[in-house]
Amino acid sequence: MGRSTAEIVREYGPFPGADSVHGVTYDGQNVWFAAGDKLIALDPASGKTLRSIDVAAHAGTAFDGQHLFQLAEDRIQKIDPKTGRVLATIPAPGGGGDSGLTWAEGTLWVGQYRDRKIHQVDPQTGAILRTIESNRFVTGVTWNDGELWHGTWEGDESELRRVDPRTGEVLEKLEMPPGVGVSGLESDGGDQFFCGGGRSGKVRTVRRPKRGSATGSGSEIPVDSTSK
Repeated sequence: MGRSTAEIVREYGPFPGADSVHGVTYDGQNVWFAAGDKLIALDPASGKTLRSIDVAAHAGTAFDGQHLFQLAEDRIQKIDPKTGRVLATIPAPGGGGDSGLTWAEGTLWVGQYRDRKIHQVDPQTGAILRTIESNRFVTGVTWNDGELWHGTWEGDESELRRVDPRTGEVLEKLEMPPGVGVSGLESDGGDQFFCGGGRSGKVRTVRRPKRGSATGSGSEIPVDSTSK
């Protein structure tokens, strides 16, 4: 298992009117982050906030290419980012104990914080398609180039972990500096992760470790292998 110190590339915030940053997602242009009672769009190039949507936003956030998905207590809301309207709602698998949220290959992936689990969920019904066990509290979750990553945060210690999507085995750890926590997590699809910073009110960018010619274990696994 690889272990290294996380390289924080950039910090954004804190932001006016946003005491905490929970979930984060990336729409290919802007970062969206959950700030309790609203979703805020951030331009990662300038560091400026662009707009906000008034919606309950207590935990993980995801983007499927068209819509935002947002954990709000015991449910997941599907939101039109253009109008801010909530289009649909499904039950969250943790019944309110949910944390991270991401979209990959047609399904939602939901972190369950204290239960130390990641669920693959049908976005239409909320049905759990499979569950991956972790040995640490799970915060944000994301997929990057076939790799499943999740955040952990217990006490003063926080990490980004790459895990085997079949077994949950930890393959790689990026350790955050002491006192720097990871709430939400999302890949930019390339060499960076966007990380929510909880009560610090910050969003941080962490560099993804470079890969050699061989991709990491698990990269050959189709994400939607159980949803077809």
